[in-house]
Amino acid sequence: MTNWVGRTAVEIAAAVRDKQVTPREVVAEHLARIERLDGRVGAFRTVRTQAALREADEVGARGDLAELPLAGVPVAVKDNLAVRGESTRNGSAATPDAPAEHDHVTVARLRAAGAVVVGLTNVPELCVFGTTEGVHGTSRNPWDLSRTAGGSSGGSAAAVAAGMVPIALGNDGMGSLRIPAANCGLVTVKPGHGVVPAGIGEGDWFGMAENGPLATTVADARLMLSVLADGGFDGVRPDGQDDSATPATSGTSGTSATSATSATSATRRIALSLRSPIAGAVVTKPYVSAAREAAGLLMKAGHQVRRADPPYPQSLGLTALAHWTAGTSVDARGLDPRLLTRRTRVHAALGRRFVGRVRTGSAREALRRRLEPFFDEYDVLLTPALARRSPRAVPWHERGWLRNIAANSSYSPMTPPWNLTGWPAMAVPLGTLPSGAPCAVQLVGRPGTEAQLLDLAGQLERMRPWERTAPLG
Repeated sequence: MTNWVGRTAVEIAAAVRDKQVTPREVVAEHLARIERLDGRVGAFRTVRTQAALREADEVGARGDLAELPLAGVPVAVKDNLAVRGESTRNGSAATPDAPAEHDHVTVARLRAAGAVVVGLTNVPELCVFGTTEGVHGTSRNPWDLSRTAGGSSGGSAAAVAAGMVPIALGNDGMGSLRIPAANCGLVTVKPGHGVVPAGIGEGDWFGMAENGPLATTVADARLMLSVLADGGFDGVRPDGQDDSATPATSGTSGTSATSATSATSATRRIALSLRSPIAGAVVTKPYVSAAREAAGLLMKAGHQVRRADPPYPQSLGLTALAHWTAGTSVDARGLDPRLLTRRTRVHAALGRRFVGRVRTGSAREALRRRLEPFFDEYDVLLTPALARRSPRAVPWHERGWLRNIAANSSYSPMTPPWNLTGWPAMAVPLGTLPSGAPCAVQLVGRPGTEAQLLDLAGQLERMRPWERTAPLG
């Protein structure tokens, strides 16, 4: 019998459309893997076993099965987005347990494309922090179970990296897609503002938060982004393939043997920056080395690569903190503070003093104006995805606010500027850490360049293919 665990979304959908396998068979295999592994990984808050099998049968009976881009593909959804019939707990004991009456628009688009939601994934309370733990569970990095998967889309990233689903839905307000993707060896795209509907909490963290895909290949990320954007994203063929994709391999941890080829897209002007945007954070050697290696590969692919640092303002760290805390203060309104963890209460209390200033958008507009000339000179910015490996998987929600802020800021300072600007950014696996866990780089572009970033990521994938799934057995 063919094993569909470890296959890509592109492969699964093609096989379901061709009736080589039924959606129920695919979903059942992935549910069995969740049952076997999630006790060690902690990816899911809730698993929809019977509902998912029933919905898989409904997909298999659809008259338009042959046209569905995600036909029968199991997908996990971050637990801050509504799934019809399930509660949305947002990682907290303070949120209501009532089932949602309607799907979030992104969930509805995935289902319309033929995907089957197998469960909702763990997040830190109110999706505030870059580690995922709390009253509903702790999400661990499947490549190194002693370490956090990252956050706040940590459960979604862990589910994909462990082969429990081929793709998952997450979102990113200060790095919440890119941080766990970088930890767990995944591809993700934080789209630019307006490409994918947001609708995340109350006000989308003042327009900084975006929904996006978590996947093991560039082709899967491109396909899922196209579905989430409802055809408004340029860069995917009708069959779900893209010209820069690496042929997928079978099994749960295979890599492609495809050799490097010449660039399939236009020559890009790429700036390599190795410094942290946030003063005081130090980028460690493995992440510096990964970015340098990516730069060398892209030069071999024909691109112009130069060392250049964006003109980050000295005040960027304070600006990021103000927006980060203010977003939490809005999300915490109406919740019983006695049911919130101490770190969340402190974060929200600090943010209340910034809400008025943040709401004007003046700081974000000033940052965009400051950085636009740099992106007139360069098409793409290449950076390390993180500054250091992720913290240990411990109960951070029981620790003080300052310890959480210090841990988050020291390891993930590279992502916040691009939420403040609203520009697209990606995390792409490249290399490994001394522990054997994945390392990663970040690609950033101007508004509307998601397809260009995916093209570059595809070239890196061909030239340095990565292990797609953690060897958990």
